[in-house]
This record gives sequence, structure tokens and C-alpha cells, in this order.
Amino acid sequence: MFKKRPFFVAFEGVEGSGKSFQAKKLYKNLKKNKIDVILTREPGGTKSSELIRNLILKDYFAKGRKEKFDKYTDTLLYLAARNEHIKNKIKPAILKKKVVICDRFIDSTIAYQVYGKKVDKKFIDNIHKKILQGIRPNIVFVLKVSEKTSKSRLKKRKTKNRYDNFKQSFYTKAQKSFIKIAKNKRNYFILESSSNDNSLQKKIFNIMKRYLNI
Repeated sequence: MFKKRPFFVAFEGVEGSGKSFQAKKLYKNLKKNKIDVILTREPGGTKSSELIRNLILKDYFAKGRKEKFDKYTDTLLYLAARNEHIKNKIKPAILKKKVVICDRFIDSTIAYQVYGKKVDKKFIDNIHKKILQGIRPNIVFVLKVSEKTSKSRLKKRKTKNRYDNFKQSFYTKAQKSFIKIAKNKRNYFILESSSNDNSLQKKIFNIMKRYLNI
């Protein structure tokens, strides 16, 4: 029997892993079961955070521009977007005992900025202490995808952002980072997402049913 309570779920993975697709599927499945749920994303999720998202993407898509954001400027923009997101969307939803599904959260920052761009983790941790306000996902789904499937899915995308255009070596490194973050953590689920059938969404929903007592 489901008892209304706050619950925070994050989906993590590289581009083409299907995390946005699976987050939407879980949202729809919970809605069907009359669960009070919201679906959001990072960077973004609120008007102010989406403006910051566009600023980050715009900087990287300005072709021919030699000057790009420094990696610490870039990281600070992501963290600024997260601060707005937590303050104005995630925390209010949790206080209202909603289920929050987020497409990317803090593990993406660790995988991409720390492992990928070598930003000092202590720098990020210190800011997180201030902005997270104790909020952490109850469970995290890390979607693992093959190189072939990832490439195939990215080719089919009509609109692409900066992260859809990196070299394959970057995605391989990022995926290893996500798996490393998730290793030996009880509330992390590393799930294979290369197949395009319905088995993964069923698996995710079954895990959620167990946690929420639906």
C-alpha cells in the first residue's frame, strides 16, 4: 500500500544511454498509478536554470571563437543552475511529499567535471555542502550502454547539444566514471540499456514499486 512520502530518483549515464527516455517512462508509469510525481532535469528544471543551461551551451556552440569558458567558470555555472533548481523546484516538491525524478544530478558533475575535466573535487564538494541542503537521491539509476548503440541513438537525434558531439573516448571515460561512482553503493542500480525493448522500463518500475510499496 503506497503511503505518500518524499522520494528522490536520479538517472545518470552518458549521451545515448536512454536515461531521458527511461526517466519519462518511469514518470508515466508512476502517474498511471496515481503517484504524485514530477519530472525535471539538470542543468535546467526552472526558468532561471534553463537560462543558465542555454548560456553554457551557447558558449560551446560559438564556432570559430577561440575564447571559451574556463573549466571552473563552466562548473560554477552548472552549480549555479543546481542551486536555483534545488531551491525553487526540488526542495519544494520534496516538502510536499512528491516523488521527484531528475534527469542527471550531482554524479554527472563528478563524472564530467571532476573525472573528465580534472576540476578539483574539493572545490565542488564545498559548494555542494552549501547548496544541497542535505538533499540527495534515494536511489540512482546508472544506465550503461554499448558504444554501437550510443552512436546509433545520437545519429538519430534531430537537435543536439554540446555533449552529443564529443569524441567516443570521452563517453567511454565518462561511463567508467559513472560505474566507479556507483560501485558498492546499495542505492545505486547499474542497468544495461543497450537493447531497445521494454525490459528495462519494466525492471526500473519494479525496483521503484519495491521502494515505494506500490
